[in-house]
Amino acid sequence: MGVKNQTRVVEFVFLGFSGIPNSHLYLFLPFLAIYLVTVLGNLMIFTLIQLDSSLQSPMYYFLSHLSCLDICISSVTVPKILVNFLYQQQTITYNQCLTQMFFLMTFTVTEAALLAVMAYDRYAAICKPLHYSRLMNTKLCALLAFTTWAWGFLDAVLHTALSSKMHFCGVNQIHHIFCDIPPLMKISCKGVYINQLATHIASLFVGVAPFLFTILSYIFILRSILKIHSTTGKNKAFSTSASHLTVVIVYFGNALLNYNRPSAGYSLETDTLVSTMYCIIPPMLNPLIYSLRNKEVKGALKNVLGSQRKVYI
Repeated sequence: MGVKNQTRVVEFVFLGFSGIPNSHLYLFLPFLAIYLVTVLGNLMIFTLIQLDSSLQSPMYYFLSHLSCLDICISSVTVPKILVNFLYQQQTITYNQCLTQMFFLMTFTVTEAALLAVMAYDRYAAICKPLHYSRLMNTKLCALLAFTTWAWGFLDAVLHTALSSKMHFCGVNQIHHIFCDIPPLMKISCKGVYINQLATHIASLFVGVAPFLFTILSYIFILRSILKIHSTTGKNKAFSTSASHLTVVIVYFGNALLNYNRPSAGYSLETDTLVSTMYCIIPPMLNPLIYSLRNKEVKGALKNVLGSQRKVYI
């Protein structure tokens, strides 16, 4: 599936690491370590939720989906980066580029929606505790999880279809480390306007709306926490939301930097750093945030490790 214009573009060249001499020598091991920590950390969280009965609640049900998404997001970008390091060539075919962009958008948009759903779960648990089991029943949780994945899929289908109509007039150098809409629009010579329009409109629904919904949820949560008279009750209520709030700040903060930085005045190295902070670092940090700040997750980990130790003894 190539673009037919004056010069057909069959592959793209990533320039994100071009400013770092011998980048394949210095960056391969750090990126490999980040990927392994990401996969193993999120796999640990997902496994704990499946094995430990104390984690069978809506909050951890959604957390298991978040862990799957973080593995997927990292797997869409990092393995290709590692392969390019090994072969010492920063290239990707046209078809692979659109495929990478499709899955990246699917998973990142899904994660934004899922974080909003998790914020609603915390709102229901803290602000409406007597009605929590009814508000967050099993069927509704499954429906909300399915909706977030479908939302991401539909958004990715739209943007990938529009991106396939863009023309590049022989220009194939992407100032980025993976395929995404903004860097592709920068080098496109035709079909950019409709993509820009669709991107701006879609960002209101898949980016701004989940963010504002999350912020609004936490305003109500904070108001409810402040009404609790006992210090113990306040600490318990806040501790159940602290991990999620930290993840929200990390995710939306990096997304804001990645998609709203100025078109001029940024160096290629800064672009590369921002892109890395958006798609590669957060999936690694999320399991660390939940395991270090959440007493229930730490307790479940001790229980699982303790039971495994007894089996071997």
